[in-house]
Parts: sequence; structure tokens; C-alpha cells
Amino acid sequence: MYTFDIAQGTKADLYRDLIAAVDAITSGEPDAVANMANVAALIWEHVPGLNWAGFYRMVDSELVLGPFQGKAACIRIAIGKGVCGAAAATLETQRIEDVHAFPGHIACDAASQSELVVPILHHGKLLAVLDLDSPHLARFDAEDQAGMEAICALIAPRITP
Repeated sequence: MYTFDIAQGTKADLYRDLIAAVDAITSGEPDAVANMANVAALIWEHVPGLNWAGFYRMVDSELVLGPFQGKAACIRIAIGKGVCGAAAATLETQRIEDVHAFPGHIACDAASQSELVVPILHHGKLLAVLDLDSPHLARFDAEDQAGMEAICALIAPRITP
């Protein structure tokens, strides 16, 4: 079992410690699924206000459910559909304050109110997206986005197939 000292003070402290924990737990581990599973668990345990945290992997030409924490989720998402599909299509982070106002939102959990989805790229190739859902409107801000983008940049070479 791993134990990490992750500060719950400022978001800067949280993300500094969370990134260090992600680095420590994925460094040297070649298995992509194991790394995604541990990253999802760390995010779930330490980032407050979430009701889902996990990955959708790029498989052939669609997103397929990967390791996650939370309620059972949609298994396959077409590129361009919903917030995850939009992130995959544009290769840009999607920070959505109110998912019910997002055209084509896929409601896997009716409790979700806001969402942050970060595409994970390695050498220009889309590997997966990191998907975070919250039951609170406007849960995610620029600091959350920057922290999660840093985590995704760190793990990209560690989740290559």
C-alpha cells in the first residue's frame, strides 16, 4: 500500500503534492492500465468535490472506458460526442461549468453538474482523455485545469500502448 502526504491547503499545494505522488507511483511502471488505475485512485482520493474520475482510452476510432473511480459509466464514446468526445476531437481541454448547457452532453450520472476533460497526447497521438465529473456547478477553475494538464503531460509517456 502507498501512502502520500498530499496537502489539502491551497490548490497550488494540492497539485504540487498530487503531481509528485503521480510521478512516484507511475515512474518505472510500464503497464498503462496500472498507471491509469493508480492515477484515477489518487485523484479520487485527494481532489475534493468529485463524483467520477477516470480515463477513456482511444481504441481504434472511439473512446473506450478505462480505469476509473465512481459509479459505473458509459463504455464507448464516439469522437465528437459529449464533453469527452469534444476533447478528443479538438485535442483541447474542455472545462464545462454546467454540463446541462453543453450541446450533446452524455449523462452517465445524472448527479454530474460540471466536467473537466483533458486529452492525453504523446508525440501528437491521442492516447486517452482524463475525465473528471463533479456534482457541483462550476467546480473546476483554471488552477484545476492547469494541474490536471500537468498530470496528463507527466503520464502520457507512461500510458503508451
